[in-house]
Amino acid sequence: MKIALLGYGKMGKEIEKIALERGHEIVLKKTEFNDFTGLENADVAIDFSIPAVAPENISTCFNTNIPVVSGTTGWLEHYNDMVALCNQKNGAFLYGSNFSVGVNLFFELNAYLAKLMANIKEYNVSMEEIHHTQKLDAPSGTAISLAEGIINQTNYEKWTMETANENEIYIDAKRIADVPGTHSVFYKSTVDEIEIKHTAFSRQGFALGAVVAAEWIVGKKGIFTMKDVLNLG
Repeated sequence: MKIALLGYGKMGKEIEKIALERGHEIVLKKTEFNDFTGLENADVAIDFSIPAVAPENISTCFNTNIPVVSGTTGWLEHYNDMVALCNQKNGAFLYGSNFSVGVNLFFELNAYLAKLMANIKEYNVSMEEIHHTQKLDAPSGTAISLAEGIINQTNYEKWTMETANENEIYIDAKRIADVPGTHSVFYKSTVDEIEIKHTAFSRQGFALGAVVAAEWIVGKKGIFTMKDVLNLG
């Protein structure tokens, strides 16, 4: 499989390493210093760039008839536009706030716990996420996905990084050097606390998941998530 890497930072380099180990070829390493030459030769593109350029990267793939897997966060105000363009071009698009298999299982656990807790009013929910100091967006896309998973199952209406009102989920976003990603969800009452937590030890899990998603999407048309890749219903 021929892969175009859109973004060649730490994640891009980790994805390259795993892709090569799995027998794939890299035909483009897109940075701010080069153009899209080589994209037309790709079977699939993997976008781990920055929020400012992700929509251009993704739309260029659709216009070149290249399926695209995107793990860039912080640009989702343009997500619906990208979905519309993908459908217009009969393309294939898979966005994930996190490609780690463990995190996607954690998403399912989070939603199930939220459903169990929905009618137990003694508990208030809050969240904490910790990432490396180079991460540009806060809260993380993973934290937002977790919050949305809770909102979809409960009477909570939105998340906030400020003092939370009754219908809001407080997210404490911390930036600490050399932390790949830690996410915790807390349900606290006056008598006890329930916590679920996912801790990443390296970027390898994220990168492997992105390559697996790229392998999966080739030959398909439509809008997908990691739930489709992992057959999580």
